[in-house]
Amino acid sequence: MAWFTLIIAGLLEIVWAVGLKYSHGFTRFWPSVGTIVAMVLSVVLLSIAMRSLPMGTAYAVWVGIGAVGAVIMGIFLFNEPTSAIRLISVALIITGIIGLKLATP
Repeated sequence: MAWFTLIIAGLLEIVWAVGLKYSHGFTRFWPSVGTIVAMVLSVVLLSIAMRSLPMGTAYAVWVGIGAVGAVIMGIFLFNEPTSAIRLISVALIITGIIGLKLATP
């Protein structure tokens, strides 16, 4: 259950990262509200996952999901570049997330 909670927390991190872009520096009301709600829920779920997962693993996986998701969403929503080095870097982050999952009892 902790891993599922952590994945949901990571997905919410993607939501708030995208929300930050749409909120235009918290100058647009509804995108700002959605961003803040996603931030709070993401951190709350992270803290719940940390009850049974190691702190370092949980935090690194949470950040990794958010980082990979933000890059992917940036590519699809905002036409950000898809250079080979960016995609290789994303693959390395994913590899690290999988490694942490496999190394956690």
